[in-house]
Amino acid sequence: MMTTTSLKLPDDLKQRAASAAQELGVSPHAFMVDAIRQAAHAVEQRSSFVAQAREAKAEMLQEGLGHDADDVRAYLRQRLQDGQASRPAKKPWRE
Repeated sequence: MMTTTSLKLPDDLKQRAASAAQELGVSPHAFMVDAIRQAAHAVEQRSSFVAQAREAKAEMLQEGLGHDADDVRAYLRQRLQDGQASRPAKKPWRE
């Protein structure tokens, strides 16, 4: 199902959107729909990331375990280098 929505755009923004659409070879409507889709997706991804981070923090505080920053950096370097690496072990961080 599709609904109709009206947008009131400043003239300069409407022209920029029309120029960008022409550059991409799409209609201004298609350009705006895709721009809104991308913006909504970015917000959803960020919300998901923040939720995951909050869950990880709560888990870390509850367990008292976390990853050593040097171990994480080494893991990431190894992943970038050959695509494979063993995840570092969690370690107690409370004294």
